[in-house]
Amino acid sequence: MSIDKDQVCILIPTLNESPTIGPLIQDFFNLGFKNILVIDGHSSDDTRQIAEDSGARVIEQHGKGKGTAIIEAFSLINHPYILMVDGDGTYLPQDAESLLSPLFQGADQVIGDRLTHENQSSFSRLNYIGNQILNRLFKVAHGRYLNDILSGYRAFTLASIRQFQLHESGFGIETEISAEGVRNRHNITIVPVSYKKRTGTQTKLNPFHDGLKITTTIYRLAKMSNPLFYFGLIGLMIICGGIITGTYVIFEWLKQIEHLPLTILTVLLILSGFQIFMFGILSDMSISLHREVMREIQSLRDGKDQKK
Repeated sequence: MSIDKDQVCILIPTLNESPTIGPLIQDFFNLGFKNILVIDGHSSDDTRQIAEDSGARVIEQHGKGKGTAIIEAFSLINHPYILMVDGDGTYLPQDAESLLSPLFQGADQVIGDRLTHENQSSFSRLNYIGNQILNRLFKVAHGRYLNDILSGYRAFTLASIRQFQLHESGFGIETEISAEGVRNRHNITIVPVSYKKRTGTQTKLNPFHDGLKITTTIYRLAKMSNPLFYFGLIGLMIICGGIITGTYVIFEWLKQIEHLPLTILTVLLILSGFQIFMFGILSDMSISLHREVMREIQSLRDGKDQKK
């Protein structure tokens, strides 16, 4: 199925991208995309002016943070299809059609995979390994491996983003979008894309600080999609604490030294950890039942629509 580019909105979140935003917008126009929305995070350089002069619709976001900008932009878009791309010039507009094509064939979300062998030289070794670790952690927490959960090059249907419940204000927004796609059981397609080294602008990502925030985001979001992982991990940590204190109590008892308060604490830790772990199992069963009911309801709705 051919792509109707008039139905596509190109969404570009920016912050001090004056060296790259003009050529990026012009490349999209040259490819036939006419609807380009730049949402700017209060740039201190000429990013907004350059984007306007290049023919894009420019909005200065309320608040701060990439996540806040994207959430605001999603609420403003009415086109059936959205292509989101970072404004730093690391992604190629020429990959746009390969990202959009799956949407016209039934996909809900398409993720541009940067972490291919061809692009490896564009990453520092720390950055590349960190991305791989976060992707695998996401699979453990959310049950699906999406290749590149932090990719800034994605395509969506309008219907799919209307189902998202997004709250992340910073760089965790891509992780939250990935988690929401999995939670809503969206048809997600992975497409390899080219990725270039950043030139002309400085990265806003701190590998350690933002990496830790993304890790905590992955874990926190698992509360709704994989409660057994979320609560089970808490329960196991508390049980391990009880085992450690219990081991100490036993060794001291063998020396005929009693620690009654510590013994009570050990029992409480093990019982509390076990209860939290069981709560995770029950929550997981409840969510599985809810998903099954929702699938049945959707199946009935689809059957009624076909009869009509």
